[in-house]
Amino acid sequence: MAEKFFKLKSEYKPEGDQPKAILQLLKGLDSGMQKQTLLGATGTGKTFTIANVIEKYNKPTLVIAHNKTLAAQLAQEFREFFPDAAVHYFVSYYDYYQPEAYMPITDTYIEKDAQINKEIDRLRHATTQALLTRRDVIIVASVSCIYGLGSPEEYSRVNLKLEVEEKLEWVALMKKLIAIYFERTNADINPGQFRSIGSNVEVMPISETFIYQIEFIGGKISRIAKVDPVSSQVLAEEKNIFFFPAKHFITEKDEVARAVKDIKAELALQLKKFEREGKLLEAERIKRRTNYDLAMIREIGYCSGIENYSRHLSGKIAGEPPETLLSYFPKTPPNPPLSKGRAKGGVSEDSSKDIPDFLTVIDESHVTLPQLRGMYAGDASRKNTLVEFGFRLPSAKDNRPLKYPEFEKRIGQVIYTSATPADEEREKSEQIVEQIIRPTGLIDPEVIVRPVSADGDYPGQIQDFIAEAEKTIKKGFRVLATTLTKRMAEDLSLYLKDKKIKAEYLHSEIKTIERIQILTEFRKGKFDVLVGVNLLREGLDLPEVALIGILDADKEGFLRSETALVQTIGRAARNVEGKVILYADVMTGSLEYAISETNRRRAIQMAYNKKHGITPKTIIKKIKDITEELEDKHEKTVRAELGLDVELFRKTMAREKKYGKEKSKLSDGEWNDLIYEKIIKMKEREMNHAVKELDFETAAILRDEIIALREKSKK
Repeated sequence: MAEKFFKLKSEYKPEGDQPKAILQLLKGLDSGMQKQTLLGATGTGKTFTIANVIEKYNKPTLVIAHNKTLAAQLAQEFREFFPDAAVHYFVSYYDYYQPEAYMPITDTYIEKDAQINKEIDRLRHATTQALLTRRDVIIVASVSCIYGLGSPEEYSRVNLKLEVEEKLEWVALMKKLIAIYFERTNADINPGQFRSIGSNVEVMPISETFIYQIEFIGGKISRIAKVDPVSSQVLAEEKNIFFFPAKHFITEKDEVARAVKDIKAELALQLKKFEREGKLLEAERIKRRTNYDLAMIREIGYCSGIENYSRHLSGKIAGEPPETLLSYFPKTPPNPPLSKGRAKGGVSEDSSKDIPDFLTVIDESHVTLPQLRGMYAGDASRKNTLVEFGFRLPSAKDNRPLKYPEFEKRIGQVIYTSATPADEEREKSEQIVEQIIRPTGLIDPEVIVRPVSADGDYPGQIQDFIAEAEKTIKKGFRVLATTLTKRMAEDLSLYLKDKKIKAEYLHSEIKTIERIQILTEFRKGKFDVLVGVNLLREGLDLPEVALIGILDADKEGFLRSETALVQTIGRAARNVEGKVILYADVMTGSLEYAISETNRRRAIQMAYNKKHGITPKTIIKKIKDITEELEDKHEKTVRAELGLDVELFRKTMAREKKYGKEKSKLSDGEWNDLIYEKIIKMKEREMNHAVKELDFETAAILRDEIIALREKSKK
C-alpha cells in the first residue's frame, strides 16, 4: 500500500455538492484525465473540495493563483487543513520592479530598478527546499512560477551537511558557508547569514527565522543547537543539519569561464551583424556594455543584469526553456526508463522527457490562464527592442517566462476551479464538475438594479449607496464598493470618511503585505467599507460582507463583463443577509446574463434547502493571515519585548502597596493607562541612552515599542 503523505484536519465534513464533486474529480484523476474543471459557485467551498482531493490523491500539489493576495489567503487555508504538511507560499519577491526597457520613439533608456522583499525571498527558498526533500508538499504560487529560477540539480548538489562529532574546524565551516553564498555579519543575523562568536559559529538558514549554534571542541563539531534569535531559548538539540545555498542561481567557476567564452563569441557575431546593417551606434553600444559586464563577471562573478546571460551560464542552447519552479516538482521517467538515469534531488537529467508526478490546481482559471498565456509575449516584445538597438545580446531573450505550451508540458494533471469558467476550460476539460449547493445552505445574494443618475426624489448612486451602507453597518456587517478606476476608489474612500464612515481603498499599487493586512483589518472591523477596482472579485473570502455596491455597472468592458459581474456578486454569497446593488441606467447584455445566472443558481439552492429542510447560516471563519509569517526580525523583537515588559510591570505594580491602594480607586482602563504611562517613561529614558551610546538598532526597537504602547493606551 502506498505511503499516505497528506492528512486533512477539519471540524467540517463534505456537505451539499461537495461529496459528489470530490468523488467525480478523483474518478477523473484515477482514470487519467489530464484536464478537469470544478465549476463552483462562490462560497460553495471549492478550496475544501480540493483539499479533500489532495488528501486522497496523495501527490505533491501546485496551486496557481492570479494575484499575491489570493495566493496568501489560499496558503493560509491549506495550512489549516494540512498542519503537518509542508504548505508554502511562492510569489514574486519584488516589492517594486521596473524592468529594463528602451523606447525608440523618444530615445529613452530605462534601467532595471528593483526592491526585493527579503522575507518573501526566504519563503521562496523554503518552497524549493521542501520540494527537494519531501512528498507532503503543497505550493501556492502566483504566475511568477513560470519565470526562471535556476537549476534544481545545481541547487541540490551544493548543499552542506553537518553532523555532531564531524571533524571540522570553525574557520573551515565559514569558508564552506561562503562557498554556498552565505554572508558573514557581525551584527544581528538574518536569513542567509552567519557570524562567529569565539570559536563557535551561528548560522540562520536562508529559508528559516531561527539560528543554529554550532560549537567546536578539539577540531570537531561538539554540539548543534536550534535557537530562537529573539529569546535565545534553545528549541532543540540536533544530531545533523543541512544548509541549502543562499541563492537559487548557482554556477561553478569552470562553468563561468566557459560562459565568458561563449558570450564573447556571441558578441563577435552581433558586432558583424550590426556592421553589415550599418548600425555603428548600436555596435559600439553593445560592445561597450557587454565588455563591461564580462569584466565584472571575471572579477567578482557577478554583474548588474546577469540574468540576461543565464542561457550561457546554465549551458542551455538558444531558444531552450529556462528552469522554473516547475522544474523542482517530482517527475517520473517514461517507460522504458531513460538511459541517463536520475540526478540528485529527484530531478532527472533530461527533465523535458520526464512525466510530471504532481497535481496542478489553477484557481480562478478564467483570470489565471490568460495571465499565463500572456507573460511570454509581453517579455519578448520588450527584449526584442533592447536587442535591436544594441542594449542586449540576442541571448537575453532566453531569460524569459515559459511559453504557454511549455507550461502545459511541465504540469501534471490539472483541475481548473472557477465560478465562471472561460472557453478554454470548457473546451479542453474532459469533464466539468458543477458545485452549486453550499454546505451552509446559503443562497446567492439578492440582486437589485438602481439608476446611476439622480432623478426627482432619487439622489443618485453615491448617496443611495451611502444610505444602504449605513443600514448594513448598523447591523454589524461590512460593505464593499467597486469603482471603475483607482482614482475613483481613492476619492470615494475620502468622501465616505468625510461622511464619518470608516472606509479604506484597495488597488494594485498597494504593496503585497499591506494588501493582506488591509483585508484582515477589514474583517476585524477596524473599518466598515472597502472600496476597490477589480481586486475585490475572485476568491476573496469575506463572510462579514453583507452589501456590495457596483457603481456604474452599465459601463461595458473588462470590469463590467459577464464574468466580472458574476464574480463580484459572489462576494456577498457568504452572508445570509447578502445583497448586491447594481447601479445602471442601461440594461447591458452582461448585466442581463449576470442577473439571470444568479437567479438560476438561487432557484437551485432554494429548492435544495426546501427539500432538505435547511435554514441558511452565515459562514463563520477565523480571522488569520499570512503576514504574521512575513514580519521581519525587528517587528518580532518589538512584539516579544513589549509583551514581556507589560506583563512584568503588571506584576510589579500589583505587588507594591502604594500602587495597590491606587488600583482600588481606578477602573480597569485607567489602571492600564497608568501601566502604559510608566513603561513609556522608562522606555523613553532607555531610548535616549541608546542614542547617546550610538546603539541605533536598540533605539529603533524602543521607539517602535513606545509607538505601540501609545496606540494601546488610546484604545
